[in-house]
Amino acid sequence: MSPPDAHGYCSLGVSVDVALAAARAARVVIAQINTRMPRVHGDGFLHVDAIHHWCEVSDPIPEIPVCVRTPVEERIGQLVAGLIEDGATLQAGIGSVPDAVLASLKGHRRLGIHTEMWSDGALDLLQCGAVDNSEKAVHRGKTVSGFIMGTRRVYDFIHDNPSVAQLQIDYVNNPVVIARNPRVAAINSAVQVDLTGQVCADSIGPRIISGVGGQMDFMRGAALSPGGKPIIAMTSRTRRGVGRIVSGLTPGAGVVTTRAHVHYVVTEHGVADLAGKTLRERASALVAIAHPDDRARLEREWGSLHRPER
Repeated sequence: MSPPDAHGYCSLGVSVDVALAAARAARVVIAQINTRMPRVHGDGFLHVDAIHHWCEVSDPIPEIPVCVRTPVEERIGQLVAGLIEDGATLQAGIGSVPDAVLASLKGHRRLGIHTEMWSDGALDLLQCGAVDNSEKAVHRGKTVSGFIMGTRRVYDFIHDNPSVAQLQIDYVNNPVVIARNPRVAAINSAVQVDLTGQVCADSIGPRIISGVGGQMDFMRGAALSPGGKPIIAMTSRTRRGVGRIVSGLTPGAGVVTTRAHVHYVVTEHGVADLAGKTLRERASALVAIAHPDDRARLEREWGSLHRPER
């Protein structure tokens, strides 16, 4: 936590997330008071009277370096940016693809941010004037999140900045709250997408590599938002050359976002709009944005899987 202010309140700083709920529920609260922790506005304040024990340090806050983007990721960013209107409310995570999307939005105006987390890519939009949060319906004028991870320049920006609000994650990720904002663009990634639109984002087959996170919350919130766009953005192949668009998910893979909730899937080869489509139309749209060397095989596999019974 940050050091207490003149009134005795410490800030949870870069991560309110679930930490405030844990502190309120705990019988014993132990705090690390870090002189380098930014004091951030919002829900993350705890009075010293609520802390049973603490120690004082002056440790650097862990930083996440800015990703180096490839031309493929830059192309994905441009395609996603083409779906997003001025005045939209953004949710985007961390990584080279989300960063590429955010970098492609610098010519937009009146954007807002309501997201689980943000980093340097969002800071660039705030500093260039693309984001001013002026058209949000919830917390207008404020950049809202549950936690923040980035470089030191992000931490310096959020320190005692009244335009930044860190709120509890059960509120930030509530689809009803998300949907109140206009034109929510929820930008998320995937490990695999099958030809019906099912999204695996937390495992490689049965091996879990991530938590579910807020993907489903924001995909649902964006779908309910007036003019909202739930978007899955990913490279057509992994760095090892394995296709991400598949005829069927790897056995044991988990479905994080169902086929009923996916609207847009974007790769470097184009945009597939799946909303309201039949399964055959979905498959055709996804094959068209798969890696060119995978398309014939995907067509054959789809035909084999869905051949009418005699």
